[in-house]
Parts: sequence; structure tokens; C-alpha cells
Amino acid sequence: MNGRVLRIELKRSVAPWAGVVVLGGSLAVFCLIDGIWWKGTAGWTAQWTSMAMWTRYLLAFCWPLVVGMGAVYGLRDSRSRMAELLTTTPLPAWRRAALPAGAMALALAAGFGLLVLVGGVQVTLGATTYTHLGWLPISFVAALALVAGAVFGMGVARALPSVLTPPALVVLVLMLTGLLLRQSGDGALPSGVAPNRLAQLSPVTVEPREMLLTLSGAVHLGQTLWLLGLLATGFALLSAVTRRARLLAVIPVLAGAAVALLVLPAAARDTYVVDKAAAALVCDGPVCVTQANRSRLPELALRSKEALRVLHDVLGDKAPNSVREDTELRALGDERELSGDVVLVDFDERLLADATGGKLTRALIAQGLAPNCHGNNDREQGGYADVALQSIAVSWALHDSQLQPLEEKGSDAYSLKVWADADVAWPRLTALPPAEQRSRIAEVRAANVSCTGYIELSVLAGEASR
Repeated sequence: MNGRVLRIELKRSVAPWAGVVVLGGSLAVFCLIDGIWWKGTAGWTAQWTSMAMWTRYLLAFCWPLVVGMGAVYGLRDSRSRMAELLTTTPLPAWRRAALPAGAMALALAAGFGLLVLVGGVQVTLGATTYTHLGWLPISFVAALALVAGAVFGMGVARALPSVLTPPALVVLVLMLTGLLLRQSGDGALPSGVAPNRLAQLSPVTVEPREMLLTLSGAVHLGQTLWLLGLLATGFALLSAVTRRARLLAVIPVLAGAAVALLVLPAAARDTYVVDKAAAALVCDGPVCVTQANRSRLPELALRSKEALRVLHDVLGDKAPNSVREDTELRALGDERELSGDVVLVDFDERLLADATGGKLTRALIAQGLAPNCHGNNDREQGGYADVALQSIAVSWALHDSQLQPLEEKGSDAYSLKVWADADVAWPRLTALPPAEQRSRIAEVRAANVSCTGYIELSVLAGEASR
């Protein structure tokens, strides 16, 4: 009997539309907009953890809508003027509340589950070979947040049966989510204006930009306790028939919040932690990458041997002797920690992201001769001057007859000027005596490795630095 009634609820109520909004809205954002979520090693289909984190990120928009739709659903009895009639039936109030709440929960779980399935299929079909189950708690908390938010909206609308309740809840939840959302701060880890513990009561995560970062177990536990309290309060409000019952219904959410604040970590560095299994290094001789990027090791190892040989020919004893993926966390815009003995590889760098074959070899030589102190990726826009400088260094090391740019030249005024200067510096550098050429390259490398200053293209041409 309950199964038949539940099917009727799913067919004739607003519940299925909540699942459609979560699934369709999220896929519309991911698939119809060429956003940052498609780029880099932390893209939403690049790794399992980043896929789960991106779906959590979209809760900033989905969660308030789901709470509002739950409130609309909760107004059904008052709109149809059946509230008093239903209270006279012998069926317990909690059983009457269980059917619409169950229908909403089932629809939301199905919608979000299909979203995760779509992302999971694309991750499986992608290049990653790092498969793990650490992403499951991230998605579980997201599904629980959607269900708890919807049931809470239903309960509030049952307690406050007004047409203004749904829009008021949407605005309130949207504002609170925005205030608690942990934005990228000055440090390498997310921070925000709200205290860290309080901020974590929001199920929304920041935009993922580091594939090695995940949420700690304390965050999963604390958020689960808080959301279970929110769910219990929503269901208690939905099934309450007296004023006293409505007042007592707030106890679970207050208790859940209190316990959660004791469990949730106080510092951002204890909130977002490095996935040690993903960051573990896998090596092929002197070439090492993280476990998460293990699929790139064969090609990188092959090209690194050639790059290290070229670097040894031009730098001698000062040449780097190994290639390693960069796993250090840093804030956007901060300098990288470079070493003269190691060629650091960041697969988010534009020169390395999709490079294969000879292009990858040239990119590795560039990182060995003139490593960039700051990121040059989709989130950190490195200057054309860095690439122009690297292009000259690589062309010199490979004895090219002409300057070979490492990437396409831009069409803006600044790019045109930089490459015009590079076209002037290249023949002047190659016209210098061999010993002087080596001296200029060594000067560039020393400055870049230490990040002590900017070397202009004119230096390579034998002119004084401005």
C-alpha cells in the first residue's frame, strides 16, 4: 500500500522536479559552459576526488533552490485546505509526513546519483589510472545535504504556511551560503571571513584547484552530524501537530550544530588535507610523478631522458639530474620553490598540460634552463615574456637555426612587442662567442631558479639589464 502511495507521490507531486533541477541544472552548467571545471588536473572529469568536489561546489546554487522547492511541496496541504481534515485521520502524523519526505528524498538521491554517475563514467573513460573510494564521503555528504535541506524546507513551510515562505527560505539560505562559503585567501588553503568551524556548516566547497587536496575525515563526520540534525528537525516540523511539538522540533538541529562545531577542525589546514595516497611518488629511474598522474609516467620518463641529456650538454655539472612532479601547495600568485638539481613538472602548466613527443621534450628543457617562478596556467596567467625567454633558451640548447616559439604568439599589443624583442634578441645572442652565450644562459637560469629578479630579453642579446 505504501509503495503504491509513494509511486503516486512521485507521479503527481513536485518531488521529481527537485531531482530534475539538480541533475539538469548541474549538467547544464558543466556541459554547456566552457568553464574552469574542464581545465587542468583538477577538472571535474579528471580525477575522482575533483569530480566529487566540483559537484559539491555547485551546491552553492542547487541547495537554496532545493530548500525552496521543499517549502513549496510542504505548502501542499495548506493550499488545498486539507490540513485540519488530515489531522482527524487515524494515521499517525509521522507516517503521513514520511511519504512526501520519502518521495522528495528518493527524487533528490536519484538526481544527484545520476549526476555523479555521469561524472564517474567520464573519469573512468579519461586518462586517470588512480581509482579509490576516498571520494565517496564527499558525495554522500552532498546527497545528505540536498535531502536534509529539502525536508527542512518542507517542515518550515508546514509550520509557517505562507506563500512567502519558499522565496524567503531561498533568499535566506542563499545569503547564508554566500557568507559561509570558504573563499580562496592569501594562503595556500581556502579561508574566509567566517570562523573555520562555522564556515564548514555549509556543505558547499570552494572551487577545486589542487587535485591532491581533499576533505578530512573530521569534516565528513561533523557535517554529517549537523545535516542529520537538520533532517531530523525538518521531519519533526513536518509531522508536528501541536505548537509544543514544533518548539521541541528545533532541538535536533541545535544539538547537531553543537556537536558538529566540536568535531569540525578549527584550522583550514585541517579541513583541506593532502590525499597522501594520491600524492605518493611513483618513479621510473630519475623521473617521478604522483600516483594520481601515474598514467603520464611512461611518456614523461622517455622524454625526460632526452631533456636531461641536453641539459647536461649545455650546463655541465650544474645541470639537473632528475625530473619530479611538483606537489608543493601554494597560493595563487606565490612563487614556486625551485631547485637547480631538479626539473619540477606541473601538469597544469600550459606548456606541459597536453604536451607529448618532441613538444614535451622542449617543455622539459625550458623548465630546466629557465624555470618560471610563478604559475603559467589557466588560473595564473604567466607573462608572454617568460615563454619568450624559455623559447630562446630551448632553441639555443637544441642549436635551432631559427627561434622556435614554445606556444602560439598572441595578437595583443603586449605580446607582439615581447615577441618582436625576442626576434631581435635571438640573432644577437647567437652572434656572441660561445662562451658568452653560455654565460648569458647561465645568468638567466640562476636568476630564475632563485626567483631573485626578472631577466629581460635584452640581457640575452648582451645588453645591460634595465
